[in-house]
Amino acid sequence: METKDFILASGSPQRKKLLEQIGFVPKKIEVADIDESVKKGEQATAYVKRLALEKAEKVSKNNAGEIVLGSDTVVVVGKKILHKAKDDEEQTRVMELLSGRSHRVITAVCVINKKGVKSLKVVTTKILMKKLTPKEISDYVAAGRWVGCCGFRIEDIEAFVRKIIGSYSGVVGLPLYEAKNMLIGAGVK
Repeated sequence: METKDFILASGSPQRKKLLEQIGFVPKKIEVADIDESVKKGEQATAYVKRLALEKAEKVSKNNAGEIVLGSDTVVVVGKKILHKAKDDEEQTRVMELLSGRSHRVITAVCVINKKGVKSLKVVTTKILMKKLTPKEISDYVAAGRWVGCCGFRIEDIEAFVRKIIGSYSGVVGLPLYEAKNMLIGAGVK
């Protein structure tokens, strides 16, 4: 597969795979080591926008004159931002919280072109999840495929989802429609 003239500022295997599915293979992947702490009073949308921007800016600074794509995704229940669970117990609490409820998955995408011009988009998807049984929760947690993900991997819980309103790929980690158009707009052919 032919590589495209951009750098992916993310170590997410899901984002890389999504881009490959549409023929947008980054020429380089560089993980941006940034502080991902939520700032006091910061709302979820502002938080993901800031992280996507900071990731893209950090990688762009190290790669002047290159097109860079940065992104970040969070799961939000009400106003509560869910972060990556540290262990099985914490992931069990996450799944119990999501069970039978609707929640949002917010993904921000930032593209910086070769001249340093930035574009930023946010995509919000609503997910309605069925009421999970304790066995469904324990089986999901025991499988361990949630490790390194914020909330869950949608690919592993599709049978628990009653409805998705918005971008499926955005829930996976990168809204492809927006990302592809932003990259083309930045000069990626």
